[in-house]
Amino acid sequence: MKIIKVGASVTQSNDRDAALLREELRAKGQLMVNLMSSPGSGKTTLLSRLIRDMKDVKIAVMEADIESAVDAERIEALGAQAIQVHTDGMCHMDAGMTRASLEALEDDGAQLIFLENVGNLICPAEYDTGAGLNMMILSVPEGDDKPLKYPLMFEKSDALVITKTDALPYFRFDTALCTARAEKLNPGISVFPVSAKTGEGMTALEEWLRGKLTAWQAGTQKEA
Repeated sequence: MKIIKVGASVTQSNDRDAALLREELRAKGQLMVNLMSSPGSGKTTLLSRLIRDMKDVKIAVMEADIESAVDAERIEALGAQAIQVHTDGMCHMDAGMTRASLEALEDDGAQLIFLENVGNLICPAEYDTGAGLNMMILSVPEGDDKPLKYPLMFEKSDALVITKTDALPYFRFDTALCTARAEKLNPGISVFPVSAKTGEGMTALEEWLRGKLTAWQAGTQKEA
């Protein structure tokens, strides 16, 4: 298991560094997805399901956490390449930290690279990582009012994945209302209610990702 430590980038030109990294990845035909959410929303469970289902796409994962390697170990057990990134107390990844992590990731031809960002709904939304897509996860137990409380996260995301829909009978969560709130902040956002446990809704998300990857490699997918 490879574990690397990264600290905050000292550069004050994160946006420029992110744009450069994004173009380097595009030139290699690699689409990086910045995956953001609160802790416990089901990021690793969702990734595990995607890896099992999307066997036609080579996937690699960078797991960013303050400590531990448990998430990367779960991904590796599925046969996908994964590294654990320790952020040395930082609550987010930026472009410099992401580049260092990518350099530690063996180049084995991965087409889709997921950056599982540090779990919180504030800091990760403020820093461009160089990803081609920003995707956030909101789980049903967290409540449908999160777009009201953390608007920047929804504004910055290309997709909202509402996870743990199998728990809808047990929580007061209005999917339509949450979707409307997210779309008011970001009219272009794509919303996918899914259950990684049962597979409900996963096909639509997987086809969307395949389409974005194809467009990215063809040079027609817009930048994040």
